[in-house]
Amino acid sequence: MAVPHRSPTGFPDDEGADDFVREFRQAVSPAERDLLAHTPPLVILDVAGDDTGYDARVRRLIGALERALRGPHDVKLVPYALPTADDGSELLSGAAARGLTLGLPRHMTPDRLPGFWPLWDSVGYIREHAGERQAPGADVLRDHAHSQVRIHRQQRREGRLQVFLWALGGKDAPPAGGLRGWLLGSLWQGLTRTFPRWWWARRKTRTLVRAPRLLRPARQRWLGGMLGMSGKTETLFAVMDEVADRQMSRLVLPLEHPRHQESLLALELLLTRALLEDLRTPAIGRIRPLQRRRTARPVILVPLPRQERPGAQAAERFLRAFHQERKNTAQAPGPLVIAVGSPSDELVAELGGPSPVGLTSAGRLLHQSGSDVVLVRLREEPFTREGLFVRPTSPTSYRVGGRVVTAGVAGGTALAVGLLGVGGAALFAPVKKESSSCVGGDVPVAGAKYAVPVPLHPKQWYDETLAEIRVQNRRAERFAAQGRTVRTVVAFASTAPTSETETLFDGTIPELRGIAMWQLKLNDDAVSDDSRVPLRVDVRTTGKGFENAEQKARELVEEVKHDQRDEGDAGDAGGGARKEYEKVIGVLGFAQSTEPTREALKILEQAELPVIGTTATADEMLVSATYWPFTPLNSTEARIEANFAAASPVVARASGGCEPAERAIVVQSSADLYSKSLADKFRKDFHGSTKLVNFSQEGDFSGSPAGTPNIRSAHDLAETVCDELRDSDPTIVFWSARARDFVAFVNALDTQGTCTHRDITMLGGNELTNVALTGEFNDKDWLRLYYSAHRLPAEDKAADEKTKQFVSEYDAFVSGPPTQDPWRDDGHSAVSYDAFHVLSRSADMALSGQGGVDPNAMLTALRSGITFDGATGYVSYGQGSNMPPRDKTLVLLRQSGTGPKVALVCGAYRQGESSNAEGGACAMP
Repeated sequence: MAVPHRSPTGFPDDEGADDFVREFRQAVSPAERDLLAHTPPLVILDVAGDDTGYDARVRRLIGALERALRGPHDVKLVPYALPTADDGSELLSGAAARGLTLGLPRHMTPDRLPGFWPLWDSVGYIREHAGERQAPGADVLRDHAHSQVRIHRQQRREGRLQVFLWALGGKDAPPAGGLRGWLLGSLWQGLTRTFPRWWWARRKTRTLVRAPRLLRPARQRWLGGMLGMSGKTETLFAVMDEVADRQMSRLVLPLEHPRHQESLLALELLLTRALLEDLRTPAIGRIRPLQRRRTARPVILVPLPRQERPGAQAAERFLRAFHQERKNTAQAPGPLVIAVGSPSDELVAELGGPSPVGLTSAGRLLHQSGSDVVLVRLREEPFTREGLFVRPTSPTSYRVGGRVVTAGVAGGTALAVGLLGVGGAALFAPVKKESSSCVGGDVPVAGAKYAVPVPLHPKQWYDETLAEIRVQNRRAERFAAQGRTVRTVVAFASTAPTSETETLFDGTIPELRGIAMWQLKLNDDAVSDDSRVPLRVDVRTTGKGFENAEQKARELVEEVKHDQRDEGDAGDAGGGARKEYEKVIGVLGFAQSTEPTREALKILEQAELPVIGTTATADEMLVSATYWPFTPLNSTEARIEANFAAASPVVARASGGCEPAERAIVVQSSADLYSKSLADKFRKDFHGSTKLVNFSQEGDFSGSPAGTPNIRSAHDLAETVCDELRDSDPTIVFWSARARDFVAFVNALDTQGTCTHRDITMLGGNELTNVALTGEFNDKDWLRLYYSAHRLPAEDKAADEKTKQFVSEYDAFVSGPPTQDPWRDDGHSAVSYDAFHVLSRSADMALSGQGGVDPNAMLTALRSGITFDGATGYVSYGQGSNMPPRDKTLVLLRQSGTGPKVALVCGAYRQGESSNAEGGACAMP
């Protein structure tokens, strides 16, 4: 009798399989609960090979991994999902959510997904009624989503009482006639339909769109921010009705139509973000019994059908959405997503084009938050033989339900309090104590460190920096003479400072220092590393305040086009053609957001040159597809500064100590792009009242809102601000105008002296670092000055090694003692150093095998994402986007006589840190 053939089983025994299987089990169910707090990468196990056995290989690998997640009697040991699609129109986020919430291990804290299900039900209704072309209305979506809650509860097998009480809200009024029937119907409708639906929708709005008002304006939540809502008036279902307005007309198109596919991706992005936001809770660990029952990481296993099969589009769409939206949650923990199959080339490119790694490396990366995507290409041969048996995971299990334990703890606590009585309770009553601490300390701006203002030698410093750049240019040209690929980048700067006054208000010198420092490092590295592309730097001045930026941009575009024409003319081998190393492949700039610099970016786009920004921060600068800002945008900075001012003790009290600001006097220059942008966004985000004042010593008030005071004299501005400060509410002065005007204003306040008998708190942007660190305000002991910066001071304990290393190199680079340098603690040099690093890295990636460096290849490299640990913190550009690096470092400093003190630090100042981890004013909506 013939023995039937049995296909090999188990995890394919490829090289490193033992390591991957072990690390997989540890990542899902670690020995220490705290290890669940990191974010694992998206893992793709590519089983490409013979098409005839493709499906079997996918099933085998999925089955081996799934076996580790199930125990005896085929019960789940951890929450996991295995989402599949029958056709390309399905949204896999729904299947993933159902899998994670159904059949959970007994007594493990479940993920109820309170934000996901209302959105899922609303999207389902929108898709089902897409043929009607007209949005259903907020009330219709609310009633539909509300009616589905009972179904979700039943699917989770919740208590009958809960399901019954929820079902009451769906009943019609009892039949009755006459006045009695009318009264009974009205009461019944109000109690069981109108009020429950209103209250439920209100709670969901608070969770997803805006926070509770309390005594201040509403604060925006993630959904309001994602869809661009103001977060002050829209309800959740009004937001979803706007989604219906945009998507219904696209959903009626044929499935293969590009606009239909765009609509499905938009909906998948929305739902995947909701799923990830919900999976951030319950909190890991802590004291409460339910919180301590998250002992395993949620897992989503995604099989990838062959490209021609139904469902392949849906699976890849979900992976795109997961990859994109995980970044927007500031790398919140979990879930672990593993895709098995052969991804399309388009998907791999959109995921950043990850380089394949072995199973050993993939297993190790499961425990690291820094990797976005891990791609493993499995060989076909191990699938032909028996594989490894993957042992089930062993998360901590519980015999008693969490609510039982909670009830027991609560009952015991109540009994103990009762026995202690009123006297005992008094022992535990909190002592009311008014905090007297001020953020950043109480040391005034005046102090010993700047007893004498820093001596300024602008021409000497500028000439020294340019001389160093010329030295490094000659080194790069020597590399070219040896046959190495060398190219040129242009650094646009404003006019060279010629006086001490100009040096105070212009970041040109520290920015050029940072550029020269990176060029020096690049040349040193290129001596032993042939993969590096040495770069010459062509510094071009554009006038005071970048006023000639447009003209200089046009000149550069003509030069680049001329070079391209020379390359295309085979007959013009000599003559006027420039040397290869003189050809420009990229641009560094600009340091300021102005109308001329914004127009210059539009012009530079014509040459398809990559432009890496430095300290220009206005959102309005995002006008070019070839421009990559480096620092956080004004919208991010304004939100952080507004939250900081309204929630932190920064305004001095007459009785001593500080308190949060309830009012803000906002000083702007309406004709200045940067100033108006920052002021508008601060006023929008500040949770209190604001008073807008327009200040321009040049008298340019274009764009000033009606009814806003327009002031030319610093003395008049001081009087206006002093009058406003007489208000009894705690008030802060928010400064968005330029540094030169700020010095004039502070000096006028000091000369007038009518309101400097008490401390005045001022908050401003990075513009003020140009002057705050020079000792200009060393005698202003009434000034409490806070301002933003883009790196931590080296002495701060949170600064990482790269920041400290940069400061050490900066000290060695600058002549003279560090105490005599006004910009040692300024971020301009570190920003330009890291920005040049980005441009240099893209040139390295674009280097072809023939030795060419194409600017288009550099743009492709930038769009694929660039990540490194730099002088300003962790730098991570997202794939396919030219937005600033994700969660880029932003620091609020308080200037004191002993140097700048960190008042707040947000973002990835080192790998693994995030704004949401900092919480408070840093937390992203």
